[in-house]
Amino acid sequence: MGLGPALAQKDQRVAAPREEADDLQASIAKSNAYTSLMNRTLRAVQSWGRYRSWVDMRRGPTGNERYISYGLYSLYDVTSEIAKAEQATDAQPRLPELDDTMRRYIAAYQRLAPLITRAERYYERKDYRDDAMAEGRALHREMVPAAEAFLEQRAALESHMRTFKGDLDQRELAAIEAREGKSARWQIRNIMINARAVMDLMPSNDRPVVDMASFDRAVAQFSAAVREMDRFKETNPQGVSIMDSQASSWLGKIRDFRDKLARSRGDVRRGGAGNDANWIVSSYNTMVTLSDTAMRTSR
Repeated sequence: MGLGPALAQKDQRVAAPREEADDLQASIAKSNAYTSLMNRTLRAVQSWGRYRSWVDMRRGPTGNERYISYGLYSLYDVTSEIAKAEQATDAQPRLPELDDTMRRYIAAYQRLAPLITRAERYYERKDYRDDAMAEGRALHREMVPAAEAFLEQRAALESHMRTFKGDLDQRELAAIEAREGKSARWQIRNIMINARAVMDLMPSNDRPVVDMASFDRAVAQFSAAVREMDRFKETNPQGVSIMDSQASSWLGKIRDFRDKLARSRGDVRRGGAGNDANWIVSSYNTMVTLSDTAMRTSR
């Protein structure tokens, strides 16, 4: 089980002082370029996880593994995404820590990706039957340090992006409120900002144990956002009908999931929470799509 990809910030124009508005839109553009590359290169994380699932990482492949047919996943073409992300590293606003981390991430990906591609083809074609796994062992020796470096840079990038996007979310929310008050559009953004905060703490294959204290806080904040939407509906009967029932249903499922996690001390591998997690991820992605539509049509 793993989380879906991170989601790009939507380019919603807002009324603000010209310089502030321009900086906000430039920040959104940078966030979108970085997020797009992270989404597409998530495939490398998944491919490496596939490889790790069947090979002994210390010994390397032998050709006798039970699930050797799993091989690796093929990677996506990210030429365009890399070009846009590289341009964004030199664009305003200049964010030295984040921009430098993105440059290192790109370099680490470009070292690893050709190795994964070679290995994927090698196992897909069963070439190890002809060379007694010689190339497989050689690839393993190269892939392990390259993958470790890539995953290290991705973790650093994800950390920087959480901070950057968290600040960006609040700036966008404040700009909408300055123009429209706590309008339907404000309610939608508030819901999705707090939903993503929950998603950031969801378990994954690499991090199956949840920090329950942080998770509880995120759930409480999402619950507050749903109640804020309820108050909005009291004076605006139309509300944001495209979103409110979905958000309420998601909150109920999140609370069920939270209770199961609590019984297993945060470990998603125990207590039957895994199926709930998959539903939560799928439903969140549906909310993202609905919120995009609602932001375009709401006032």
